[in-house]
Amino acid sequence: MRRPRVAIIAVVGIVALVHFSGFHICVCPRARMYGPETSALKALQALGAVQVQYNSQFGRYARSLAELGPSGADLISAYLASGEKQGYKFTLTSTPTGYATTAAPSTFCGTHTYYSDQSLIIRENVGPVPATAHSNEVRSAAK
Repeated sequence: MRRPRVAIIAVVGIVALVHFSGFHICVCPRARMYGPETSALKALQALGAVQVQYNSQFGRYARSLAELGPSGADLISAYLASGEKQGYKFTLTSTPTGYATTAAPSTFCGTHTYYSDQSLIIRENVGPVPATAHSNEVRSAAK
């Protein structure tokens, strides 16, 4: 009769050891970055589509996120027009050939920065250096 009790105590001890050992600390932060990074990719895709629509309506690309938001053309949410979404800071700037949109981590320890322009190709850089038109193209299921 004592064997099942010993086995249960052993299992509980192992679970407690794994839980308090810090093993989950290594796994959780990276897992929690996938959501905001995927959201940033989707937002850049949406901004590209909205820019195409804006260009067809007004004959030029929007020069700022505010132009696309509720106080402008009302093509994106006020939340995204503010430049912040799920831990990423978005910027939209006018360029001689169109526009450039960037997304960089702002409120969490993300590792990817993103860039897109009128080509609609999303590019990424791993690390603190911002992604540019010369960064590697994103190749993921999020595209």
